[in-house]
Amino acid sequence: MLSIIICTYNRSNYLYNVLKSIAENDFPVEKYEIVLINNNSTDNTENECVRFQQDFPQVNFRYFVEKDQGLSHARNRGIDESKGEILIYVDDDAVVNKEYLQTYADFFEQNQSAVAAGGAILPVYETKAPHWMSHFTKQLITGYLYLGNKTKKFEKGKYPGGGNAAYRREVFDKTGYFNVDLGRKGNNLIGSEEKDLFDKMTQMGMSFYYLPDAILYHIIPEKKLTKEYFNELTFSIGRSERLRTLGISKKKFRQRLFLECVKWCATVVLSLFYLFTFSPQKAWKLILFRKNVTVGLLER
Repeated sequence: MLSIIICTYNRSNYLYNVLKSIAENDFPVEKYEIVLINNNSTDNTENECVRFQQDFPQVNFRYFVEKDQGLSHARNRGIDESKGEILIYVDDDAVVNKEYLQTYADFFEQNQSAVAAGGAILPVYETKAPHWMSHFTKQLITGYLYLGNKTKKFEKGKYPGGGNAAYRREVFDKTGYFNVDLGRKGNNLIGSEEKDLFDKMTQMGMSFYYLPDAILYHIIPEKKLTKEYFNELTFSIGRSERLRTLGISKKKFRQRLFLECVKWCATVVLSLFYLFTFSPQKAWKLILFRKNVTVGLLER
């Protein structure tokens, strides 16, 4: 059975639509459950869950409140409360395609040695994409992930997006749960909990796959396109990497600092390219992105 885990915090405006998109999948209802973890929302989340239950009574839908604040706490609660052997995390501000559940079910049935997979993530803007958005900042802001139309292993150093990722339950028996020192807590933007988990999986020799037909459409509100959000997010990326790597070892942190120097070189080259192709806004955003990450990485 598939367990669809949705962790939510104050996203009631989007929640019903993601639940509805799952319920309208072309997949037998007896072969999946939806486990919703409400991480202390203060909005209309509970009423939206009741509305969904009334509209789709045939769906096995279970609802829990996780009192410990933080996305990792909520994700870990989802593991404990779910009953399926395949656990699929779906973002609460998105919708999925009608083939979503069948794609994951078929993949894990046909690939018994595979322990994890993730699908495409395509942004849907509530307004429109800004002029400064480049391929690289698009990935940063929207979680954009598209690796073509064929199933394939993720390359070394690459991994699924956390809001569209599936795992066999056995993964968490081997790696442990999500690191609760990482991941968003309330309105802060600390992350890296997925990277931390996938790094552990890689070290254990586990492979994970890209599934082009398991599509998540990520809703991008105007707020996520503001200067303030950009600065906070990029600083938080650096801060997250500091927490993650120092949590492993000082050597790991030094390696991450060296990698940051390499990333600066690539950023300068890419920025020059955008300048020469008359896209100064894209160049400036890349520089600002890198600067904020570095500051977050170095700040004690």
